[in-house]
Amino acid sequence: MAKSPQLRPEDARRRAEERFARVKQRDEEARTAYAEREKVQQAEAAKTQRLRALRLAKEAADAVAATRAAETKAAASQAAAVRKAAARPKAVKAKRELV
Repeated sequence: MAKSPQLRPEDARRRAEERFARVKQRDEEARTAYAEREKVQQAEAAKTQRLRALRLAKEAADAVAATRAAETKAAASQAAAVRKAAARPKAVKAKRELV
């Protein structure tokens, strides 16, 4: 293996400064990328939280609507039963009068 030629102190200093500048630039790019990734993750978490709240609100509204529908159906059924019961005695009275 061949030896690398000796660098003059000025050249060695320049290379070291260039290397330091490259490392510093990479670190800055890494910090920027990390900050962007954090921002994306926060936005995604906020979106997920908003969608979850909307889903829960919809489920609650659906449950209220289902309860109201069941109550309406039960009330209609009860009203029909009352009407039917009220109609029976009239029919019985009418049959008795015919006899």
